[in-house]
Amino acid sequence: MVQAYNFLASWQLFPEKCEFQFGHTPKSGNYKIESIRNGHALGISMNWVSLDNEAFYTQYEVIPDGDIRPFENQELADSIRAKILNASTLQMLFIKEENPFLEVTHEILPNGYLKVTHKGKNKEGDNFTNTEIYHKQLSVLPYASAVGSVAIRPTKEGVIKHKALSAMEEQTNMQLDQIKQQIELLARQAQEIRKRKELSLMIYEARLSFKPQIGHIYHLYERKDGSHMLSLVAPNEWGGAGPFKQFVSSVRLLADHTWMEVTE
Repeated sequence: MVQAYNFLASWQLFPEKCEFQFGHTPKSGNYKIESIRNGHALGISMNWVSLDNEAFYTQYEVIPDGDIRPFENQELADSIRAKILNASTLQMLFIKEENPFLEVTHEILPNGYLKVTHKGKNKEGDNFTNTEIYHKQLSVLPYASAVGSVAIRPTKEGVIKHKALSAMEEQTNMQLDQIKQQIELLARQAQEIRKRKELSLMIYEARLSFKPQIGHIYHLYERKDGSHMLSLVAPNEWGGAGPFKQFVSSVRLLADHTWMEVTE
């Protein structure tokens, strides 16, 4: 099933991009499509969590060759017909008592997202259309999905999975945030050390007429010939223009003999 390749992934729901006319509105969801039975069938599995924190889970198999075949859950549907229309469209038709009651169309959009459209009738016989938008996950983490899908019913397994995954996600996100903060701190420290090194090299190449003392503040100037001069005299203490082209910065000598720019 070469054409099915584009669909094979774990897809994460975009709740804010979806439109629902029927069923429980989810706050998070996952829709997984995988190749099974040596590539002769597709395995569909879904997990989702409603706005009321109710967890749902379902899974089934289809052979997308266009033939009508018996459906696993006979309580919900007698048979199913699945067909890959093209490289970006997969369609499923669920049948009960020889009457189609739910059409599910999967479309790969130009931006790479997966659009799943459910068309059917509610208990009152009114037509409904639910549209779901997913983005592809880099890792396979079953975490919640489809509203108008078949075999959707709350299960103990779904609740346990949701709670465990929620705890895992919270912990790993916290650890990743801590690592991110540490990396940002190390990056700032590295930048400060690099800045001190560059400043120190400039000062040690400058003209020195005295021995600098650790912890004291001095003043770095650029001379008219392009060289640098370290002085005890601050810019506002010079009488007249002073023997330099421009003031660079005030600096302090640290215990490790590097120099740090200071603001007085």
